Amino acid sequence: MSTTKPRIGITLGDCAGIGPEIVDLALKSGRVPDSAEYVVIGRQPNCHPGEPTIETARAAAAALEEAVTLARRGKLDAIVTGPVHKARMYDIGFKFPGQTEFFAQRCGIKNFAMCLTAEKITVALVTTHIPLRKVPDALKQSEIVRVGLLLTDFLRSRSKSAARIAVAGLNPHAGESGRLGREEIDIIAPAISELSAIRSRADGIGETEGKAAMGSGERVGQRASFNPQSKIFTGPHSPDTVFHRTIEGEFDAVLCMYHDQGLIPLKLYAFHSGVNVTLGLPFPRTSPDHGTAFEIAGKGIARPDSMIAAINLAVELAEKQKVTKSARRGHVIS
Repeated sequence: MSTTKPRIGITLGDCAGIGPEIVDLALKSGRVPDSAEYVVIGRQPNCHPGEPTIETARAAAAALEEAVTLARRGKLDAIVTGPVHKARMYDIGFKFPGQTEFFAQRCGIKNFAMCLTAEKITVALVTTHIPLRKVPDALKQSEIVRVGLLLTDFLRSRSKSAARIAVAGLNPHAGESGRLGREEIDIIAPAISELSAIRSRADGIGETEGKAAMGSGERVGQRASFNPQSKIFTGPHSPDTVFHRTIEGEFDAVLCMYHDQGLIPLKLYAFHSGVNVTLGLPFPRTSPDHGTAFEIAGKGIARPDSMIAAINLAVELAEKQKVTKSARRGHVIS
């Protein structure tokens, strides 16, 4: 493998959708880096745009298996996945809620998370593909801490060493001091305290200053005055305003309690440029933040912007990972 150009594997997704179109458009757009080598993975068996079949699902699954095998063998430095149709994937025995969980299982990783990012907003999800009614029972302090630490690592990998992460509440107005639910008091606020203490110890900041980062002024606790360097995690913040505040530049990312809490504002703000990235894998994996769009497949109107953004992020992360690995081996890539 080349020591200078990262190899990026790109799966087509379900070929009856817009995957093949947006991959082709992205690679021909002139908007992806020349500093990487691109390997397109997937076949198109008797494929008709807008008409998904068992065969197109099998081809999509085979592409995923090929991509993860190549990455685990060190033949790919990152993977960008095209959109798949989950209902068809389930029909062929695909047992995962999404591609995120597939890659984690194939890599033997249990500490992973789903994250989406765009120009001015990044969100990570504590719970993902579960019914909304099950979210309160699934919300655990340990899970908030785990995903929060993964999000911190991701932001730092993108050179945001002084990341500012807003932790969203679960309930309206972050619970109104328990009047609208106690999750903020019993689960989320203690998780923020734990996260702040962990990051304070890791960064050599005093424990008292780190704890001061907890408290959002949203009736859970008042904001405290403390060393700005320790202000990594704050909250619980009211979900109805925290995303606007993030886009305005107050925060770098939002740690969200459930799937749509994070995805609705991100897609509203950056539908054509958002990128899904799996945190915790041994290699970068990104994807567009949209689905197969069967209804427009083959009509020449699909936009490649999100695929372009996914490729760009994969290259960025792969290049930085190569530099980091090289530095650990004691030499620098020329």
